[in-house]
Amino acid sequence: PLQQFGFALNRQEFIDAVSLRYNFEINDRPSTCICGQKNTLDHSLICKNGGFISIRHNTIRDTTAKLLEKTCHGVQTEPPLQPVGNRQLPQGTNCQDGARLDIVARGFWSPLDKAYFDIRVLHPAALSNGNKPLEKMYLDHEQEKKRFYSSRILEVEHGCFTPLVFSTTGGMSKETSLFFKRLSEKLSIKTQQQYADTVGFVRRRIRIELLRTCLISLRGHRGRFYEFF
Repeated sequence: PLQQFGFALNRQEFIDAVSLRYNFEINDRPSTCICGQKNTLDHSLICKNGGFISIRHNTIRDTTAKLLEKTCHGVQTEPPLQPVGNRQLPQGTNCQDGARLDIVARGFWSPLDKAYFDIRVLHPAALSNGNKPLEKMYLDHEQEKKRFYSSRILEVEHGCFTPLVFSTTGGMSKETSLFFKRLSEKLSIKTQQQYADTVGFVRRRIRIELLRTCLISLRGHRGRFYEFF
């Protein structure tokens, strides 16, 4: 494992990672969550207490932005969008002033143009996903993101929009896969390395980040410590 890229796990993390992979029982965890729900594996990955869902999202956002910085210009996280003004956009579009997306980069899909990206990490076993096939989950989340932002980005920002949808199992949607293929192509040219090596490294880096944030969710403290003076 390469420590500099965060590919190394400690002993407990490694044991938990193997247990996740083979669906073994994970021991030495509280039976009840601080929210009162049964502390199952699935609940640990979707419970909002403790901020671990935000940590997971922000980690993937920041890692993706760092990779984009190596090949694009003007990379920024949480860029503010211009006001919609009097424009009539399709129903369902996010028209709020002060709206932000996760990442913007110039020159990704085409020279000089701005590309906007918004990230979502879904958990397949969440009730909101029902019993849909995984590919249908990815597609539904992609389409939801596009309804919110695509028209606004095209008509107001004059850029392009790509939703980046991942799952806690380490997978990604079709459009996200195409995004990372394109990113790997640009990185391989920039670094003069083989494309196969580059795309393998990029995918491993994203998957290990997803894994580590899921492991944090399993054992992270969800309460608060108070000091009295």
